[in-house]
Amino acid sequence: MVAISAVALAVIALAGCAPARSPYVASTLPGPQQSSTPTQTQKQTPTPTPTSTALPDRTPKVKGFDKTAHSIDNPNSIWVVSDKLRPLRPIDYTPPDIVTVPVAHANPPRLRKAASAALVTMFAAAKNSGGGAMQIQSAWRAYSVQVSVYNGWVNSLGKKQADRQSARPGFSEHQTGLAVDISSVPATCSLATCFGTTVQGKWLKANAWKFGYLLRYPSNKEKVTGFQYEPWHFRYIGVALSTEMHKEGITTLEEFFGLPAAPDYKN
Repeated sequence: MVAISAVALAVIALAGCAPARSPYVASTLPGPQQSSTPTQTQKQTPTPTPTSTALPDRTPKVKGFDKTAHSIDNPNSIWVVSDKLRPLRPIDYTPPDIVTVPVAHANPPRLRKAASAALVTMFAAAKNSGGGAMQIQSAWRAYSVQVSVYNGWVNSLGKKQADRQSARPGFSEHQTGLAVDISSVPATCSLATCFGTTVQGKWLKANAWKFGYLLRYPSNKEKVTGFQYEPWHFRYIGVALSTEMHKEGITTLEEFFGLPAAPDYKN
């Protein structure tokens, strides 16, 4: 009896010192040490630990570029798309924040505030990085001014050719205050396709997107934009959009936003 009691005490002592075992592991103690009545702990449903159960993935999902971040219809938006099928509304729209751009110019240097600040930075960067000196050839035009400009082209070139190179009043990007015609200093190939071969033209084509500007009427896209190649005409759309278009290799606003090509006016 004494020997049996000693063994029993030894087993009980060992059981009391053993670390707690996972409720998922079956007991290996001899039968006499297993209680025939479950304890309170044994009755509880075991709770999985973080190491035994995979946690749900709560990492925020990266979304694609939001093409609805700005309106393409509201003329106050920097993403507004104006072409031969998309007149400005109202037709005689005037931007609310036109400012004078402090850069060299051949004609009144006026643009919307954001476009002005970006242009000043871009001109300085070009001059400092081998892109040459630049000036504004033409910038914001009020509706009434566009009437005179367009009629002048019609009188000198005829309506068909005028429509290839000058927007009708109410359809012009210049009226938005976000478009600028750029020429070199000293002036070379102003408002001519050969501007694209100048130091300034090449630099702008390669770098304008970094400052939020888009070469709006690229070569071989007249059937999309409705206008012939104009390497001097740049449109401010903001760095976010210009960067995305550059990354995707899309060169026109019509194609980027899935809009119909606008080769001609409806009438």
